[in-house]
This record gives sequence, structure tokens and C-alpha cells, in this order.
Amino acid sequence: MSAELAYTSATELVRRYREKQLSPVEVTQAVLARIREFNPKLNAYCLVDEEGALAAARASEARWMKGAPLGWVDGVPSSIKDLILTRGWPTLRGSKTVDPAGPWSEDGPATARLRDSGAVLLGKTCTPEFGWKGVTDSALTGITRNPWNTGRTPGGSSGGASAQVAAGMGQLAVGTDGGGSIRIPCSFTGISGIKAGFGRVPAWPLSPFGTVAHVGPMARTVADCALMLNVLSQPDPRDWTALPYAEIDWTRGLDAGVKGLRIAYSPRLAYVKHVDTEVEARVADAAKVLAGLGAVVEAVDPGFADCRDVFWVHWTAGAYNLLRNMPKEKFALLDPGLQQATASGAQHTLARYLDAVNARGALGEQMKRFHQKYDLLLTPSTAIPAFAAGVIAPERPAGEEDWTWWTPFSFPFNLTQQPAMSVPCGFSGDGLPVGLHLVGPMQREDLVLRAAHAYQQATGHHLRRPPL
Repeated sequence: MSAELAYTSATELVRRYREKQLSPVEVTQAVLARIREFNPKLNAYCLVDEEGALAAARASEARWMKGAPLGWVDGVPSSIKDLILTRGWPTLRGSKTVDPAGPWSEDGPATARLRDSGAVLLGKTCTPEFGWKGVTDSALTGITRNPWNTGRTPGGSSGGASAQVAAGMGQLAVGTDGGGSIRIPCSFTGISGIKAGFGRVPAWPLSPFGTVAHVGPMARTVADCALMLNVLSQPDPRDWTALPYAEIDWTRGLDAGVKGLRIAYSPRLAYVKHVDTEVEARVADAAKVLAGLGAVVEAVDPGFADCRDVFWVHWTAGAYNLLRNMPKEKFALLDPGLQQATASGAQHTLARYLDAVNARGALGEQMKRFHQKYDLLLTPSTAIPAFAAGVIAPERPAGEEDWTWWTPFSFPFNLTQQPAMSVPCGFSGDGLPVGLHLVGPMQREDLVLRAAHAYQQATGHHLRRPPL
């Protein structure tokens, strides 16, 4: 029974709390039991606060008994990625260079809004150092593993969050995405997650990686992501880049379906050379499902060239900005790959950086024009299923110079700041999840969520559980 409670969706939990059929205390106890059992194998959490979680659950139970919940997710077990500040808990960012002593006196916006809404905060999830890569391991916290196969990575940088949700160790998780860090791990672990459009979810302190960095919800279902977005999108005065608050209930309209939506299906963006055949097949099947539901699906590419270099300039400039003043003795403790990225950022001339800014603007314009005709863009989430844990990438194909060849579908839409979501669309022959990627126009998270939910309701991939 504890597994069933742990895998009950947040949406269903809230309904059953309201009807007094279930207590947040028993749900939290079930989730904590799974954390005790499976976290030693998966290393999803770097901090678990059992006492604090149970106290929050008891307070939530009392509110529900009075019919006076604090908010949308009162009593729902949730986690915070260890890049986001949490009052009373250290935020070490996966790095030995951060002093655990703190002080840790403030919540980041995502933490604050969840706390305000009555969520049961379980702990902090693992991240690679400063969230710098698409897998999750660090010298501080070790290797995080995929619940579907512990020899594989859960992806990153929100890999601790994805492993947590997939393994039933908490219904909701806050992720961050500066190049795919929500969507990659969602794809690799068979869960759902949306990189909300830039500014939709307030952030503070702002990411040193600048305006490619987004915050968003991760959960097993699209409906739970929409519910969580109601909380995370609430305003916070500390983020001057945030969008004006729109009092939108993102769960409304989820059941509107996709009939008549114009969806562009681009399996390779016209330039991606290496896509696993099983990934390509599963995503092609998903396109057929959406067409069968009434969407107008057309095979068409969005029309931009490979923007890897444009993204790399923006991202490595952010790494340099983050670490350029770090003392040498601390810098020596960093992940060697992050050291190299920082060194690359230091080499950019002002002219090269401004060229990248201009190229980014042209890409954004191209996608705005594209969405005049198409409501959504459909691609794979990643080019391959999950690979071995503890390495930054599988062996490079001939002609590839860096590790980003396996994640070409995510980072372009950090440059354009559009909302984009990964949902599970099937499995490889050896039982590893495959992700479907939906990209929407600026400020149209509703379209992304609606199409993803329609697909999820028509299929059962999200209901399958890892063989733990």
C-alpha cells in the first residue's frame, strides 16, 4: 500500500485530502519509507529532513480537517533542487567550494511559494556542480542513478529530481533548465517536466548563466506539472526579469484536446546527424497519436541552422561570470569539465559575444515567425536513451567534437526562451524511457500543457513504473 500512496498523483492526493479520504501524514510516511529504501541505491537526495517533513504533514492534516488548505499543493510531498535556496537547509550546489555553514536564512522564490502553499518539503535533490552538465554526478555528492537501470544516468542537471519522482520518492520536484536540465532527465527517467517560458517562474538570485536559465515543475503527470506551475508562477518582488503575474489556472483547459492544433513534426531539425533509431520510431509513433486525436501534424523543420556555437558562447560566458573571482585554491576543487568551460568563456572577445547575441536574436525572430503558422513544434527530447552513469557522455560518433551531440533538441529553446516540455512516449528495447518534446510560442505554456496532457491521456507510458 505504501508504494501506491507514493505513486498517487498530486492532483489525486489533493482531491482525496479535500474529501478527507487520505491524510498528508500517511502519504508523507509512505514517501519517506521509499526514500529510506531506495535513496541509498539511487542517490537522488543529498539532504532529507524527515522530522521537518512530518511536522509539515501534520500541520497540513490539521488544515485539511478544518477545510482550510493554504494553497494548491497543501500536503503534497515535494523536493527542491540543490541550486535553489531553502531556509534552514544548506544549498551547496553540488560543490565543495560552497561553505555549508551558510547562513541559510532565505528561501528562493520557488521554495517560498511551495512553502506558502503548504507543500511538504522533503529535502534537496542532487545536481552536478553548479548545474553545469546534462548528467548528475559531483565530487561532493557522488553519482546519481536512473531508477529504470541503476547502471545508467538519470540525466541532468535536474537528475536527482527526476530520479526522485520516477522512483516514487516524492510527487513533485522543482527543476532548473539552462540548456535542457529539466527536459533531459525527464526524458531519461520517463516523467513529465516543463521548462516554463523565461520569467514565468520567478528566480532569485538570478542564475549566473543569465537569460538561458529557466525554472519549472517536474512530476509524473502533465496535470501535476500544471498544478505545480500554479504555485511556482506566483509573483516574487526579488526577480526584476519576471513576467507580470498572470492569474492563470494552468490546470484549466487541459482537457480541451488537440483537435485543430497545428503541430510541426521535426525529427531532426534538418541538421541533427545522430538520433537513435528507437527514439526516432517512438517519437514518430507519438506524432501519429496526436494526428489521430485531431491535430494537424505536418512534417516540417523550423528553418534555423545548428545554433550550438551560439549557445556555447552564452553558456560559457555565464560560467566565466560565475567563477572568475573564485580563489585559486577553490577553483582547483571544481569539476575539470567546468574548469574547461570557464576557461573557454574567458577567451570570448566582446565582438564574438555580441555576434552570438545577434544570432540569438535572429533565432528568436525565426521562431516567432514560425509560430505564426504552427501552434507547436514536436521533436525528440533527446537523441538517445539514457547512457552509462558516471560519464559525461557516451562515446562520440565520428565527426563530433564535444558531448552536446546527444542533446541537440533542448538548448535552442533556451536561447529563444520558449516554453518546452518533455513527456514519456515509450521505451527502448531494453526498457529505457524515451521522451517526446513539445515547444510552444512565447507565453503559451497552456498550449504545451494541453497537447502533452492529451497525448498522455491517450497513452499509458507515464503509468509504467521502474523495476525497483
